[in-house]
Amino acid sequence: LVLKRMSVRKDYRGLGIAKALGRTVLDFARQRGCRAVVLNTLMLQHEARALYERLGFRQHRHYVLPTAYGRLANCTITTYRYDLPGTP
Repeated sequence: LVLKRMSVRKDYRGLGIAKALGRTVLDFARQRGCRAVVLNTLMLQHEARALYERLGFRQHRHYVLPTAYGRLANCTITTYRYDLPGTP
């Protein structure tokens, strides 16, 4: 299961909405027998990265965005992974 584009509007941040969404995604994946949830984030998204780590995601790998701009700007993507316990 891949988590794509989770965001909360700025004026609603700090209310626990993103944490609730993240936990819901993990529960959804667990109920469907997924082994892990994987997501990508840009190096500049510090708040998002902190949230993922608080939820239990672990950094899995880093890579430079495979485009000319990505290489020129050294735009690094971090992949996070959450292994779901109790799945085969």
